[in-house]
Amino acid sequence: MAGLDDVFGQLFSNADAVVLFSPSSSVYERCRELEDLDTVVVGTDNDIGADTFVELPLEFEDVSERIDFGLEGALEQGVLEDGDELVCATSVFSDEMDTVSRVRAIADERTGIYDLFTKSRAEPAVIKSVLELAIELGKKGQKGKPVGALFVVGDAGKVMNKSRPLSYNPFEKSHVHVGDPIVNVMLKEFSRLDGAFVISDAGKIVSAYRYLEPSAEGVDIPKGLGARHMAGGAITRDTNAITIVLSESDGLVRAFKGGELIMEVDPEAY
Repeated sequence: MAGLDDVFGQLFSNADAVVLFSPSSSVYERCRELEDLDTVVVGTDNDIGADTFVELPLEFEDVSERIDFGLEGALEQGVLEDGDELVCATSVFSDEMDTVSRVRAIADERTGIYDLFTKSRAEPAVIKSVLELAIELGKKGQKGKPVGALFVVGDAGKVMNKSRPLSYNPFEKSHVHVGDPIVNVMLKEFSRLDGAFVISDAGKIVSAYRYLEPSAEGVDIPKGLGARHMAGGAITRDTNAITIVLSESDGLVRAFKGGELIMEVDPEAY
C-alpha cells in the first residue's frame, strides 16, 4: 500500500533506542541488527540474555503503566538518558508483540515509583494494591470528605515492636489480605480513624490503629508535612518497611523508603 513506508518509517527516524517489553529471542535478535539503535529489554525475567535489561517487578496490564514504569526504571539505571527518542514495542491484544509506539524519555517526569517497587522487602503485587488503595482514597475520600491514611508495608514484626496500639485491633485474629475488594472497603472505613495500618510482606493485614514510635531524629521531610509523614519516614529508616501516606491536607500520595521520601503523586493525575 503506497505511503505506508513513509508513515511507519517515521517511527524509527532519528530514534535513539528500541525498547522491547518481554520480547521473544527472535524479535530481540532482529532488533539488535538495527543500525544506530540501542536495544533495551524490559521484563520480569531476562530469559533471552539481553545485554541491556530493566527488571519489571510485575506485569502491568495497563500498557501505559507498563511503558511508564519501564522507562522510569531505565532512566533510574542510566540505561536511557533524558530526552532520548524511543520506539517501544509491547503486547496489547495477544501474547505476541503487536503494538509499537514512539515516546520520549523525560527525567523530570519520574515519580519515584520504580524505586518503590524494586529492592523492597514486600511483594510487588502487595505494594501495588496498597498504592492503588491510597490513590483511590485520595480521589474519592471518605463519604465525600478528604481523609489521611498511613500504610506501613513489610517487615511487620519489627514495625509492631516499634509501635503501640491506639485502640483494639480489628485484624488481630483475622487472615485477610490487602487487594481483596471486601477487605479494601473495610480499610477505607477504618482510614477515618487515627493510627497506621501494618501490612506484612505477603499482604496480610496485621493491624490497624498503630501509633508509630521510631525516633524522628535525622529524618528530613519537606516543609509543611506533619506528624503522619514524619512517622512514615522514620519507621522506614528503622525497619525494612516502606510506607505509603495519603495526605489529608493536600490530597497527595507519598511513599517513604529507607527514611527518605522517594515518591509523590497526585491521585487525580495517576
